[in-house]
Amino acid sequence: MQLPVLHSRFRDQIEFDGGADRKYQPLPAWFRRLPSERVAVFNMVGEHVVIPFSDFEEFIRGRLPKGNTAYQELKSHHLLLDSTGESAIDLLALKYREKHASISRFTGLHIFVVTLRCDHSCPYCQVSRVSSDRGAFDMSAETADRALDLALKSPNPNIKIEFQGGESLLNFEIIQRVVLKATAAAPALGKTIDFVIATNLSPLTDPILEFCAEHRIALSTSLDGPQDLHNSNRPRPGGDSWERAVEGIRRARERLGFDQVSALMTTTRASLSSGRDIIDAYVGFGFPSISLRWLSPFGFANRSSKKIGYPLQEFFEFYEQGLRYIFELNRNGIPFREDMAALIARRMLTPFDTGYVDLMSPAGIGTAAIAYNYDGKIYASDESRMLAENNDFTFQLGDVHTSTYREVFNSDHLRSIINKTMVEGTPMCHECAYHRVCGTDPVVHHATQGDMIGTRPTSVFCLRQLFLNDLIVRILADEPSNAKLLEDWANQ
Repeated sequence: MQLPVLHSRFRDQIEFDGGADRKYQPLPAWFRRLPSERVAVFNMVGEHVVIPFSDFEEFIRGRLPKGNTAYQELKSHHLLLDSTGESAIDLLALKYREKHASISRFTGLHIFVVTLRCDHSCPYCQVSRVSSDRGAFDMSAETADRALDLALKSPNPNIKIEFQGGESLLNFEIIQRVVLKATAAAPALGKTIDFVIATNLSPLTDPILEFCAEHRIALSTSLDGPQDLHNSNRPRPGGDSWERAVEGIRRARERLGFDQVSALMTTTRASLSSGRDIIDAYVGFGFPSISLRWLSPFGFANRSSKKIGYPLQEFFEFYEQGLRYIFELNRNGIPFREDMAALIARRMLTPFDTGYVDLMSPAGIGTAAIAYNYDGKIYASDESRMLAENNDFTFQLGDVHTSTYREVFNSDHLRSIINKTMVEGTPMCHECAYHRVCGTDPVVHHATQGDMIGTRPTSVFCLRQLFLNDLIVRILADEPSNAKLLEDWANQ
């Protein structure tokens, strides 16, 4: 008799018993033990139930009574199949297909690095930036045209073009060129194209705002919290980074619309003691959410890690304290959410594909997002072009001036990278309860551990995701009011 597919670091403690009197068939499942003798059991699309460990033992031995509450929960989450559940496999298949929908659409996010010039000198910057007067590090018109030609060849009908730097507005002429050409070409290709400019807002002018308003271009900026912290994290000549960002946010909202301006923060060592102040700043500026982001191991951020970095455990404490403060704000009538918690909850509680590049299997590098550097070099992701600025070209896929679309996106090199990122076959990932709601990041593992697969027990990516997933599962299981908030966030 076929045994259930069950994976966990605790799997050796379970004795499987395929008794002849079993009235149901366990479906593929992965599990993780929780405190108080409970188990979170996940199905193959990331949905889960939390049941007593004693019921779990009976379940996997084929002896769980039909009248048991755990029986019905397991059945409703496609973890067991009995004679009354003929449609369960078809429904599970539909959910599995929906969870992987972005793979079939192929590359939707195309990043244009229009310049490396920047007027800020942020110590956590992922980019190896150059000073604002070095025009040799700008994307040329020819390079932009060739990159756009490749981007528009993507089979995805919904393309997002994101302009990055350096400070992208320092080469606004190229942004205008790409937007106008893409907008003109889109109807004949049957594509919709969205545009986002990542900017610190310092060079923002009225003509730039007018162009953005005319073409529905969204702006994404950085806001690290209150004034002193932001100016410390994001220094610029004059020491007025926060003032310029705040004024830019105000002007952009007035001209473009409130929802056309978003902000991101990065957690440095100086941020760890200011979690509430950072969240209060976002609430005060009227943002609907915040993403409590960790430091990235690339570019200047890596070089500055001794000064601005911190142990993982300190970030975990910062994150959980921040998340619980956000829960408190909601209970006090202030609607606000934490984006990473909302994303994980959405992956656990809904059948929908989030399209989040960093948590895909296979990884979304190249297949969901790609970066065209200012010099024409093509990289599998934004992070991988940052490695290249430090002379590591492992993830370079081609050059817009010499490579065809097929040579870039159907190359053996990209296939080889993608083959290393299937969590279903990655050591330790394949048996982890969270692998259906997680992913693997070959760029981070290459940068921090020397190979694309990495070693899970010491992987900062893995340790971080385990913490986040454990935290969300515990909240969903043990904190009804906070679980309701997570459910609401997951469905927004």
